[in-house]
Amino acid sequence: MIEQKFQQFKTSITPEEFNNIEFLTSKAEQMKENDEALAKRILVRVNNLNKQNANNQKAKIKPNNPESNPLHLVSSDDAEKSDKNTSSRLAAIYSRLTSSPFLVLVIIPTLIFAFYQNFWATERYESQAQVIVQQPDGMATMDTGLALLSGMGMGMPTSGKDTELVKAYIYSNDMLNYLNKTLDLKAHYSQSTVDYFSRIHNSDSREELLEFYKKHINVYIDDKSGVVNIFSQAFNPDFSLMLTQTIVDRAEWYINSIGHQLAEAQLNFIKGEHQIVENKLEVAQKNLLNFQQRYNLLDPMAEGAAMQQITYTLEGQISAKQAELKGLQSIMSAKAPQVISLQNTITALKSQLINERNKLSTDSAQNIPVSEILASYTDLKIKMELALQAYTSSQVSLEKSRIEAYRQLKYLVVVESATHPEQNKYPDVFYNVSLFALIISMLFSIVKIIILTIKELR
Repeated sequence: MIEQKFQQFKTSITPEEFNNIEFLTSKAEQMKENDEALAKRILVRVNNLNKQNANNQKAKIKPNNPESNPLHLVSSDDAEKSDKNTSSRLAAIYSRLTSSPFLVLVIIPTLIFAFYQNFWATERYESQAQVIVQQPDGMATMDTGLALLSGMGMGMPTSGKDTELVKAYIYSNDMLNYLNKTLDLKAHYSQSTVDYFSRIHNSDSREELLEFYKKHINVYIDDKSGVVNIFSQAFNPDFSLMLTQTIVDRAEWYINSIGHQLAEAQLNFIKGEHQIVENKLEVAQKNLLNFQQRYNLLDPMAEGAAMQQITYTLEGQISAKQAELKGLQSIMSAKAPQVISLQNTITALKSQLINERNKLSTDSAQNIPVSEILASYTDLKIKMELALQAYTSSQVSLEKSRIEAYRQLKYLVVVESATHPEQNKYPDVFYNVSLFALIISMLFSIVKIIILTIKELR
């Protein structure tokens, strides 16, 4: 179609104009808006004329020996044939590409991606290590009674939260900052010898560096055994080994530090509460001791009981003497010496009974009644007993907390040390190319179905 238009254009102008470069260039500029394909074909003719003129100038350098010149002059007919062959080839390639979009959109991108994966993508080496979080066996350090008191049982396994904590810390920004300070991780991942698509760039932000780091560090947790598998990728095997070992060492420090911090915080809190209870017990004991020293009484309760026993004894003696007095009065006169003596004895006993009763209940300026002393003493003694019980419970809680704090200590045990890779694991060329081809084929099919559906609906 283009060649037909070009032949029509050729017949519409003179041979001089057909061989005039300036005329053809101006015509191509005029036709570019209306017929771009014909304009390009005219420019091909202009290009061939330029080559022909260059060859003619080289041929004129040695006019006396034309046979020694390797460049032969090309006639206008040969140039025209060459133009036709070139244009036909370009037209054939263009028609083939436009007639096969699957080739353009699927096959060629896949081949380009395969070339990148095989010959351009930088090799990555992967080192791995296995660790597990363990707790000490508290039953091995105490007797059975103390273990039951502390509530500890046999075989306390670590929870899944501990392994998830290790995983979260490895993926954290704190770990990335530590690796940057220790190994200069960013410098390794941004080497100029690494291909453009496999490295990070100096203009990348901290968030982009963290995402790149997460893509090259893989942490997998075995739910059955609780083993944490750590995989680290680097662009050379030695750095991969150092990277994995540094991650394991830092994770071990982190687990140990948080275990000690939690245990220390818990113990400090319990010790503070225990100190408060101990101070209360000391105050109660001091108040009780001061009370005893103030009234010179070792045991006011025993003193009160003794005074009550004295009053009971006096009352009994008075009753006996009064009965005896009645018997004497029935046989003797009121002035008899025995009667008078017995009356004096009864009077003395009654006076003593009144004094003893006053000690128990009467409050005077000099003395406090025994009942009040006994009530105060009982109150102080109850306070001391309550403080003693609280101190005993606090002491048990303190020992229990110490055991619990020891039980909460965790250790990161290395199951498998960091390995030194000998062969690169990435890129996985076959997998990557196959996945790329599959995805791009699916996208092509989806787009083609959408286009056909739209055409059908029209």
